[in-house]
Amino acid sequence: MDHKFQKPTGAFVAASWAALFAGGGVYLVGLWNATMQLNEKGYYFTLLMYGLFAAVSLQKTVRDRLEGTPVTGIYFGFCWISLLLAIGLLAVGLFNATLANSEKGFYAMAFLLSLFGAVAVQKNVRDVASQDKGTGSGADIPELE
Repeated sequence: MDHKFQKPTGAFVAASWAALFAGGGVYLVGLWNATMQLNEKGYYFTLLMYGLFAAVSLQKTVRDRLEGTPVTGIYFGFCWISLLLAIGLLAVGLFNATLANSEKGFYAMAFLLSLFGAVAVQKNVRDVASQDKGTGSGADIPELE
């Protein structure tokens, strides 16, 4: 199955990177300035890293399947479980946290924005790489495949 993907516009690429850096950046700045214990900060930092990895992995497997690249069902399932687990663990952590509701909302929205940004950046990198493969000019673009 040969799918033709359009090269993303510069504006969408910039918006994707901005979402990733804004979401991840404000989440990390919030953690840095928080009055939580270090083990709590570590928990929320690990959830961000795990969530970003799970989101990118899921995007890659969905795209691989769309392009006809074999992906095992168990790996596809683990990608979904990992992403849902990261979001669920964040929800449980924030529900039980002794933070103001505004702080809880801040962490939740920054987390989700960074997940969106990571997926969009991965999609853009892959679209650009697949476009450049056809023309032979993609040697300097790192592949996240």
